[in-house]
Amino acid sequence: MPLDRDTADMLRQLELAGMPELSELSPIAARGLSFAAPPDEPVPVASAIDRLIKAHELPGSNDPSIASEFLGPTKNYPDIPVRIYRPLVPTGKGALVYFHGGGWILGDLDSHDDICRRLAGGAGITVISVDYRLAPETPFPGPLKDCYAATRWAAHNAAELDIDPHRIAVGGDSAGGNLAAAVALLARDESWPTIRFQLLIYPVTDARFDTPSYRDNAQGYLLTRQSMKWFWNHYVPNEDDRTLAYASPLRADYYGALPEALVQTAEYDPLRDEGEAYANAMLSAGVTVKHTRYTGLIHGFFGMSETVAASRAAIREATAALHNALS
Repeated sequence: MPLDRDTADMLRQLELAGMPELSELSPIAARGLSFAAPPDEPVPVASAIDRLIKAHELPGSNDPSIASEFLGPTKNYPDIPVRIYRPLVPTGKGALVYFHGGGWILGDLDSHDDICRRLAGGAGITVISVDYRLAPETPFPGPLKDCYAATRWAAHNAAELDIDPHRIAVGGDSAGGNLAAAVALLARDESWPTIRFQLLIYPVTDARFDTPSYRDNAQGYLLTRQSMKWFWNHYVPNEDDRTLAYASPLRADYYGALPEALVQTAEYDPLRDEGEAYANAMLSAGVTVKHTRYTGLIHGFFGMSETVAASRAAIREATAALHNALS
């Protein structure tokens, strides 16, 4: 299918503005770039409250019986900032723990505020957005540890948060999708917490760069092959570690016993094929998976609803899936 018209217009505007190639920048310089303007008016929610998860609140810090082998001792674990969104019209006590995209290097609570508001409001659920530590200052597995710790915290403190510990989903876009998939693998392997659903939006699932989508969409569609190499070099500098399932979920030995998933990919995205391969791997292992390829769109489309009309269908699909899984 031809490139979506709104997307083509946006790419032309970025080219005219002289948007640099990320791989030519330092991480600090890249964090100063702006890819999309926030909406004029934020999507209304009942509340959006920032708080810090303290070490003593993490399960296992005072109760070794629920300690995590992956996290290790949590007594002196660094604070994890989160933002908790409550919908105007709740449809139950389901919750989504959300991990933002940005190649493990970029992004924060503010960069994905609009996405989290839309997910909370559309699905009628609580959304807990996690401001995990970023690479290269904190390389793998640090960001993943933060995301898994925050998910365990949500389940352990479900009564205080007024959520159902048996109706927790994990989700994220791009690198956040990678982290969500890895958290689901970790929760399965450590037998806690119970994850009900995975929302994987054009997820990174492998550190190889040899798929047809990497070849066909190597440049010209916002995310480039070179940028992905740059992201991986900062997140997992040790190439041997990139073969680990918690870094590259597509390298897992076993995909069974994972939670139901929605996997969304984009036609003109270098990550398209690895996201679809992960969906197929879970399907083959008996996991309930729905996959949708959004034709004509590029990586990052989920956060472009203000300028790319076609992306709104993906938000509707995601919120419907979350509602059905968690309500």
